[in-house]
Amino acid sequence: MSDNPKTKRGRGSGQRLGASRSPGAPSRPDRAPRRPSGFTARELAVATLSAVLDGGRSLDEAFDAAASRSGTLEPRDRALARLIVLTVLRRKGELQAVINSFIEKPLPASAGGLWPILLSAAAQLLMLDTPPHAAISLAVDQCRADRKARHFDRLTNAVLRRVAATGKDSLATLDPVEVNVPSWLRGRWVAAYGAELAREIAAASLREAPLDLSVKDDPAAWAERLGGLLLPTGTVRLTRAGRVEDLEGYADGAWWVQDAAAALPARLLGNVADLRVADLCAAPGGKTAELASVGAQVTAVDQSPARLSRLSENLARLSLSAEIVEADVTAWEPDRTFDAVLLDAPCSATGTIRRHPDILHLKRKDDTTERVALQHRLLDAAARLVRPGGLLVFCTCSLEPEEGPAHIARFLAEMPGFVREPVAADEAGIDGAWLTPDGDLRTLPCHLPLSDPALSGLDGFYAARLRKSADS
Repeated sequence: MSDNPKTKRGRGSGQRLGASRSPGAPSRPDRAPRRPSGFTARELAVATLSAVLDGGRSLDEAFDAAASRSGTLEPRDRALARLIVLTVLRRKGELQAVINSFIEKPLPASAGGLWPILLSAAAQLLMLDTPPHAAISLAVDQCRADRKARHFDRLTNAVLRRVAATGKDSLATLDPVEVNVPSWLRGRWVAAYGAELAREIAAASLREAPLDLSVKDDPAAWAERLGGLLLPTGTVRLTRAGRVEDLEGYADGAWWVQDAAAALPARLLGNVADLRVADLCAAPGGKTAELASVGAQVTAVDQSPARLSRLSENLARLSLSAEIVEADVTAWEPDRTFDAVLLDAPCSATGTIRRHPDILHLKRKDDTTERVALQHRLLDAAARLVRPGGLLVFCTCSLEPEEGPAHIARFLAEMPGFVREPVAADEAGIDGAWLTPDGDLRTLPCHLPLSDPALSGLDGFYAARLRKSADS
């Protein structure tokens, strides 16, 4: 049978006018291409992955920017897109290895969004239990909609069919720690913690973190109401997921999202009711909320207007108040000192990979030098703000020794007016295993093992408590 257009028109001469369109005829200008169900969520995932993996943008920044370009999205589409992105970022090494096992030649660099499309679809097939026909069909549609990737639609279909058929067998042969965590980062953890503990840290970092809440009042009651667990530290850990905004108590400002480990540094200040407390590098405000909720007179300082705006919004929802100052902490010179100062210094954030797997792809081995120098200046600036006899707590969410213990060793050697005030086991619900020999706090992602692995773990945090002498 001929595919000649004339033959088609001759056979169709009895059809209703306008019922068909000759090949090559223009599309109707008033009819936009119809996207299949689920396409927009996948496009959001791929756009986010491209911005993170190729553009070096943070996950949250990339996702928000891509979502704003996608127009109005159903909450379930946003949730699916984010789940796909998080899965790819956590397990990119495994996904890439499986895909490469089915590709004979390296893909060209100018293939548009082909790699993010393949990674996204493979994650759905191997880890998210998406029906193969849906994941593969939508990935092919995405290729065809991408000017640079459209020539690879058949390859995409063939490769993903093989991933669906035998990809899980290939996946089972891979070591997740070896292929997903950069070798330079694993090497640093081995040097700092030893091979066995370093592997536990890496394995725990690849697991999705549960949702932790800091509660203003009666955490035991809120744990029961939300169907969660009350941790020894007072944090409520939820056993079921869902949109945070839909949970009971969110609209009323009864609690805020904060990892259990991130909630500990502020508690090391003890009873701060009616005390003047400076929260430095404060945004987005979890620690500010902690301090304000127990009656401290908080001054929250940060140099980012956007992050301070978010802090203000969070405090407003929680019906809490604090003095908010936009300033560079290293140059800030208030007309007073403070009873207590909390410095949560910007860092590599390697302790938060469970929640921010983009760190695995954005951080580099040589990133540390400039950041450590900034932390040094911030700590010295914070010390000047502490009144005689007052407390200073320095913390970072980094697992790297030079971003924690090394700073305190240097600081105490150069600042004779300060002494370490060791943290005690059971203080603020702290387990003795989370303390260093010097009495500093050191939580690891593999700490707090529970019967359900999905509910286990903590972010990696370091915190030291320092007391300024009364005559300094």
